[in-house]
Amino acid sequence: MRYMTAQEAAERWGVSLRQVQRLAAEQRIPGAQAFGRAWMIPLGAEKPADLRRDKPRPCVLSAELLGLFASTAGPLPASGPDAILETLGEDRLRLIYEAEICYQRGDFERVMACYQNVARDDAARLRISLGAIAAAISTGDYRAYTEIEGWLKRIVETTADETVRVFAELGLATAAVSVAAPNLVPEWLREGDLGALPPAVRPYALYLRSKYFLCLGQFQTMLAVAQTAQSVCAPEKGIAPYDIYLRMMCAVSCHNLERDEEARRWLLDACRIALPHDLITPFAEHVTLFGGLMEQVLAQEFPDCYERVLKQWKRTWRNWITFHNRFTKDNITLILSLREYHFALQVARRVPHAKIARQYGISVGRFRNIMREIYEKLSISGPRELKKYIL
Repeated sequence: MRYMTAQEAAERWGVSLRQVQRLAAEQRIPGAQAFGRAWMIPLGAEKPADLRRDKPRPCVLSAELLGLFASTAGPLPASGPDAILETLGEDRLRLIYEAEICYQRGDFERVMACYQNVARDDAARLRISLGAIAAAISTGDYRAYTEIEGWLKRIVETTADETVRVFAELGLATAAVSVAAPNLVPEWLREGDLGALPPAVRPYALYLRSKYFLCLGQFQTMLAVAQTAQSVCAPEKGIAPYDIYLRMMCAVSCHNLERDEEARRWLLDACRIALPHDLITPFAEHVTLFGGLMEQVLAQEFPDCYERVLKQWKRTWRNWITFHNRFTKDNITLILSLREYHFALQVARRVPHAKIARQYGISVGRFRNIMREIYEKLSISGPRELKKYIL
């Protein structure tokens, strides 16, 4: 197959180089190949259609989205989550609940199938995208992730409706906290300004906010957000996935604050709600954050679930690590400030710390503190790993 450069494609299609690169990264140009940081485009490729032209009117989508969330925000039956599927007459509602249940059970392939089944229904697609974007990470499907991410970003960039925009940003925030990239969390979520979200969605947003503070290592604040949200939002009856996750956040923060008895109580509460119904994903996602405490609790209290939780963790954890590494490479200029990127670039090129500090008029000690912050943002241990992301 013959190829042209991204610049040649931009000139041929009458668009910017940046747009061609974005279209290629979003897998919207069939046959496009990445070579390092450059893209090669098949010679006969046609310019992809502008999806914004087919976008529904914001007010229509907003009203439909609010109604859809209101219809699917209720807790799952305590007698068994699957029972709710038998009560739903509308296919889109059944697909939303099915995607939620399948995600909690670790059937990520079925989650992605549900997402594909609502591809022409923007309101349902936005609703399912919260789980689908995390399912794509768990399966290591970077192509599916970039497709969902690209669609959500286009909504954020083009919609005039605040409700639709914040829903799309909520999906992007799900990915950001999942891959430990807190700089990419929207400002309103960092500040706790949830006024644009309907009440039914706020518990999930508060869970993401508590996880944002987990990414920052601010465990006391994380506990305050999660504990307050859990006490206010806990359903009177039934099973709410956000309630399980908020309990998990309380357990994780208590463990990091060296309050292991409290952590154990929160963890046991979450286990008693979820594990009798095979809802194992909240535990498989957080095994490594408990330093062995989760394995102890499972072995002692829920031995039948022990192997299933650890099997899912082994199946997905490597995908999360690989995904984080690739995500960080692709988004490093967003994760780091320009100044931090300049520092990291010079360290990766083995320029002595003293020389860099002198160049920027700061002390060597201050420079080393900044580099520690950079390593934390990238979730790496030091300069040897830094070279993979910078050079």
